Amino acid sequence: MELTTIYFTILLVSGGLTVLYVLLSDILDGIFDIFDGWLSPTLILSTLAFFGASAYILERFSPFDSLVAGLIAAAIALGLATLFNLFILTPLQHTEESVAYSDEDLEGKQGEVILTVPADGFGEVVIRSDSGTIAKTAACLDNQVIPSGTEVVIVKMESGIAYVTMLALDDL
Repeated sequence: MELTTIYFTILLVSGGLTVLYVLLSDILDGIFDIFDGWLSPTLILSTLAFFGASAYILERFSPFDSLVAGLIAAAIALGLATLFNLFILTPLQHTEESVAYSDEDLEGKQGEVILTVPADGFGEVVIRSDSGTIAKTAACLDNQVIPSGTEVVIVKMESGIAYVTMLALDDL
């Protein structure tokens, strides 16, 4: 069997297993909990895929001897795997799993009135955060008109309605 066939097989098998592991990672994480950090299946399989791809290309298209091409491919695979771990896998492990929020999370947040809140009715307030922009139906807690563009603070949330009060200048 030729080396290019072996390298191409390594690429296909490890690449396929990497994709399969990523898709089934929630199920398989319990099985592979002992492998953490540098021994994670994603990192090992992707390293093998990098090796298979670079070894195949070097063996097929470079003038290097097979041993030299294999060593260069191993160095390339380790370098790419290190970059993959530092810039993709590690940041993904530290991200939030959900951007969901509850109404209670909005209490105490500042927002801006985008639809005037009448004294005895409802308007709309928008709350901007790192995870996005949320618009909520708003009512004034002090029974006064709050014009559009006014900065407010959400005092309480009840039945999906934000009860707000104007933000005093000295509160800023």
